[in-house]
Amino acid sequence: MSILDKSLQEIHGALKSGAVTSKELTEESLKRAHKYQDELNSFVTIIDDAKESEVTDNVLSGIPCAIKDNFSTKDVLTTASSNILSNYVPVFDATAVKKLKDSGMVMIGKTVLDELAMGGTGTTGHTGIVRNPWDKSRMIGGSSAGSASAVARGIVPYALGSDTGDSIRKPAGYGGVVGYKPTYGLVSRWGLFAFASSLDHVGCFAKYVKDVACVMDNIKGMDDNDMTSFDSSNINFVENLNKDVSGRKLFYIKEIVDELKDDKKYYDNFLKVLSYAKELGIEVKEESIDKKILNGIYPSYMAISCAEATSNNSNLTGIPFGNRKEGHTPDEVMINTRTEGFSELIRRRFVIGSFILQKENQEKLFKNAQRIRRLVVDAMTNLFKEYDGLIMPNSGSIAPRFTDEMDRLSEKYLLLENHLAIGNFGGFPSITIPSGIIDDMPVAINITGPIKTDDVVCNIANKLEEKIGFVPLSVKEEN
Repeated sequence: MSILDKSLQEIHGALKSGAVTSKELTEESLKRAHKYQDELNSFVTIIDDAKESEVTDNVLSGIPCAIKDNFSTKDVLTTASSNILSNYVPVFDATAVKKLKDSGMVMIGKTVLDELAMGGTGTTGHTGIVRNPWDKSRMIGGSSAGSASAVARGIVPYALGSDTGDSIRKPAGYGGVVGYKPTYGLVSRWGLFAFASSLDHVGCFAKYVKDVACVMDNIKGMDDNDMTSFDSSNINFVENLNKDVSGRKLFYIKEIVDELKDDKKYYDNFLKVLSYAKELGIEVKEESIDKKILNGIYPSYMAISCAEATSNNSNLTGIPFGNRKEGHTPDEVMINTRTEGFSELIRRRFVIGSFILQKENQEKLFKNAQRIRRLVVDAMTNLFKEYDGLIMPNSGSIAPRFTDEMDRLSEKYLLLENHLAIGNFGGFPSITIPSGIIDDMPVAINITGPIKTDDVVCNIANKLEEKIGFVPLSVKEEN
């Protein structure tokens, strides 16, 4: 097995012992990035002149990683996978990127996303679709598609992503890797291109929960540039990773899991995970939430996210920065730039957002969406008074083929494919881990916990991961 396919702690140990150098790891990572670029399209930019880093006591030092291309990276092209930013080179690093640099990481590239992070398919980025390493005819999901595929294929041991509705966790599940979205404010969002500010989270991908823990310990913390960040010095991921989980209590939502019962293979996989939890001494119970509230998650998410996106992206005019189009007046420049710079999907979202934000529509649409969000959060908060977390199937299927058509208005789709947004509605910590193989493709489960219990959520996930014994694709096939 290549050193690059091991856990972060094992890689760091090899670096410290001299068994491998940071230069050799970086060269191998870049080699893999180029090898798989044509078939996967994981990267917008591959940094061929990436330099090795000094190996210190920090577990991330000297190790390659990839950054989603909606994080500002000083002197490195940052496009958010949109034509409107196809020539944008920032003069500063996002806080999360700076913290990774301070830890000694080696950035080997910027990864493809759905344009401006507004999508869940990995198919709308301006450089083309991102394919699933397990089966190139299938999606990896989005919006953090490139980061998920790069980790799944073993190009990098970990990658940075963002999550507004499920943009880390859904592709992690489809790609057979671990995806983590922390408590809102645990990681600074400064320097992340905002999609929907009340829903946006910074998180990461890795092959193992213990690797996620290492990354999160390095990027969490207060940031004066982000008023929503908080002091997380009492939340220690690695330190609490291996605690005994016996006596912990989890629940699942009956109304959502019931939709899975028609698919015996997926349902049985979920039941198997529950049996592992019980073997660990974790109590698991079924709870109900009003189905009317649950069916409101997706439309509420769309209303809130489109409205906030319209406001957040009003600066993308081509005038202060970005790919400016010609025009005789500032208004003409703005109209031409936005018309040519945004895809049809993005333009549609901005039209929806503008409609929702019109004064006469705010009460009926935006405020009602917020009311449904509050009902969801209140229901979860009440349940979290009794439980340490929610455990659920990550989705209702394996990764869809690019030719597949899903009925997005069906009750089943709404419940099974959009429940991860609960974590964003309440800012709850939420982690996805692989739970097995169905039809030669990975499936996953998700654990979501109360705010600021990130270390507990990862502790439970780590213990379940050990029980499940899933082997990542890169470990299975790369060697």
